[in-house]
Amino acid sequence: MPESHDIVIAGAGLAGAMLAAELGKAGHRVRLFERRRDPRRADAESGRSINLAISVRGLHALQIAGVEAEVLAEAIKMPGRMVHLHGQEIFSAYSRDPKRAINSVSRSGLNRLLVEAAAASPGVEIIFEARCVDADFTDDHRPAAIFEHADGRQERIEADLVIGTDGAFSAVRAAMQRTSRFDFSQTYLAAGYKELTIPPADHEDGPHGRFRIEPNALHVWPHGGSMMIALPNIDGSFTCTLFWPFDGDHSFATLKNADDATVRAFFERHYGDAVPHMPTLLEDWNQNPTSPLVTIRCRPWHRGRAVLLGDAAHAIVPFYGQGANASFEDVEGLVSALAAHPSDLDAAIGAYEASRIDNANAIADLALDQFIDMRDRSGSRTQRLAKKGSQFLGAVVPFWWTPLYDMVSFTRIPYATALAKSRRQAQTLKTMASFLLPILVILVLFLFTLLVQTSI
Repeated sequence: MPESHDIVIAGAGLAGAMLAAELGKAGHRVRLFERRRDPRRADAESGRSINLAISVRGLHALQIAGVEAEVLAEAIKMPGRMVHLHGQEIFSAYSRDPKRAINSVSRSGLNRLLVEAAAASPGVEIIFEARCVDADFTDDHRPAAIFEHADGRQERIEADLVIGTDGAFSAVRAAMQRTSRFDFSQTYLAAGYKELTIPPADHEDGPHGRFRIEPNALHVWPHGGSMMIALPNIDGSFTCTLFWPFDGDHSFATLKNADDATVRAFFERHYGDAVPHMPTLLEDWNQNPTSPLVTIRCRPWHRGRAVLLGDAAHAIVPFYGQGANASFEDVEGLVSALAAHPSDLDAAIGAYEASRIDNANAIADLALDQFIDMRDRSGSRTQRLAKKGSQFLGAVVPFWWTPLYDMVSFTRIPYATALAKSRRQAQTLKTMASFLLPILVILVLFLFTLLVQTSI
């Protein structure tokens, strides 16, 4: 019989809820604390957030959790990117294989499903409206997390293992940051984001039914240094997200304190083909907040028998659509490590961290580069041809070449391995080009000389 541990999890977001469900099924006693109301309640905080793009990595974890079918039933497949450029729509497939697609999923809907899975898992107790405010993991006693309840009461909860899944601004990680030799970095983009909406069409007799624009695509309006994207929802709406610099030209500062007419005129000038589909544009603009985008890295991911997971360990920007997918892989990694070391929590924590930390750093780097790709290069004909060339090589010589996007989104190859392989491929191609170019020049000169001699 596997050894059972008493485990406390701070944060019942996507990663925390999935982790609680899996640890409960593995026979552990789990107490899951969440600062928000129960998302299954009618008066729960819905919040606003960028839609999730769930790919192969996330689907694998959701299958293990037993909710994959339910998630896919409410998801919309996106086999490619639709770029809106100067009034034109240009579709670019993510893969040469037409069956490959990423899935647009509601964050709040997925969170509810995972909370339900956790609640149904044996040995799991969920305590809502209890915010983690601190953690204690000194060597002379079991680790503990301190929670503040809605009535202001604070409670110290000890356990065999404390897990922080409490997001980018984790209280568990903050406690670790106060310890010696804990590396931490927090880097903000110069850009932030604001959500807008394309609602469902009033009638279903249009070219896309209840969708106002093509539903099976991630829409991008690039604008050199800024962009707007739109992801489809099952109800026919699209969640639109502006990614703009906070300051400078074409920034949030540009429209600070602007009247409605100025805001509308700005959008009509820069996002003209989107505005007719956005009847709530001004309402959304005025009501929805502008939020920052941050990358967080730290090392190590644990202190004693307190450990970090998901955004608490490695918050990344959303442009590769891998935030949730990476967190779900963390869950798989920790659950597997605990199963492999049932009687040695220290060994399990070490194995989990070793398996995930380099991969988290790799996807953080890839997500930052993808922002530049989407923002500045998605409208480039040269860039689109380069992507098609990469996909062609992947089809012709798959033993030698695999497109980076395919490795990240459509396989479970570790992120660090995928990044390293992509760099090797690029270097090999560069070397081949540098070798072949002189041969090509010599060949051209030879043919030219031959032509001249023949004409004399």
